[in-house]
Amino acid sequence: MSQDNSGRGRRAGAGRRRRKPAARRRAVVIAAWTAAGVVVLGGAGLGYFYVKFNGNLKTVDIDAALGTDRPQNVDNGSMDILVLGSDSRSGANGEYGQDDGGSARSDTAMVVHLNEGHTKATVVSIPRDTLVTRPSCKLSNGKTDPGGPRKMFNESFTVGGAACAVATVEKTSGIRMDHYLEVDFTGFKEIIDKLGGVEVTTTKPIKDDYSHLDLPAGTNRLNGEQALGLVRTRHGVGDGGDLGRIQLQQAFIKALIKQVKSIGVFENPKKLLDVADTATKAITTDKALGDVKSLMGFAQGLEGISPENMQMITLPVTGDTRDPNRVVPLTKESQMVWDALLADRQVPAEATANSAGDKGTAGTVVR
Repeated sequence: MSQDNSGRGRRAGAGRRRRKPAARRRAVVIAAWTAAGVVVLGGAGLGYFYVKFNGNLKTVDIDAALGTDRPQNVDNGSMDILVLGSDSRSGANGEYGQDDGGSARSDTAMVVHLNEGHTKATVVSIPRDTLVTRPSCKLSNGKTDPGGPRKMFNESFTVGGAACAVATVEKTSGIRMDHYLEVDFTGFKEIIDKLGGVEVTTTKPIKDDYSHLDLPAGTNRLNGEQALGLVRTRHGVGDGGDLGRIQLQQAFIKALIKQVKSIGVFENPKKLLDVADTATKAITTDKALGDVKSLMGFAQGLEGISPENMQMITLPVTGDTRDPNRVVPLTKESQMVWDALLADRQVPAEATANSAGDKGTAGTVVR
């Protein structure tokens, strides 16, 4: 893709960032669902455990699936990763509800942008109920879904899996995703349990029968089940919608990152290996990240990222005038977000000033 003077990317054929030696090959992802699992891979000499852990990983060949009809990467050293939390109810996830015909949706979606120096990150949460124009996507049966306007964002994953979700984000943003990471309910819960839980402080009690969450006000050490309940809850905090839940998820990410280096994993080899084993079983990645060595390269760069160096926003949206249960992107403001990422700049405050996504108070309940 060529690049104009404004820094805004244009859709074009195939293309990749030219990797600078070493530093750019050691790209980093900051992600709620996988941060803990990936971090522990960075500090360990896994040695002969490589074979075991490599065998745990599940991969999707996004490049092969999408071909050349993608935005070209901008050669500025930054990195963009789509992170999805899957809400599949199949297998062990069945306790969270019935499986809708074996399908899964992207319960949580975040575009994680790492700056050129890998010292700062911007995380853009995409509400699952956002109406977007979905591109045509190949189905598992060999047929093609034509896509079209006013499609709910999280249905892209249901329709065409990881490749369709990536294609939808790329069409919406004009930004090529360098990598893809996914974890489901059970995987997230098991990672938190292996880490020994995550400590959060709640400013008020949270009780939500839908997500099985019941927390008193004050300091709480959440086990995997409770952590999953917190990032899924809608009814116990805020206005009962997805936008409030996103704020809780962002608050939890910051709490997790603060603690992940100080919970005793690195001092306990058995715990380290247990966490690494659980994490590599829990995640699905694009093919380029589908080995322990590549994940370690990502993780080693996380050391320079702190919550203070993370800008976390929700894609600027407003209520849909035709369906009160849906939201639509604010055209001008959303473009400001994507332009900032393309230019490797912080998203300006005016991009979210009029958005419904960052106006709620749910995020202040957890710290």
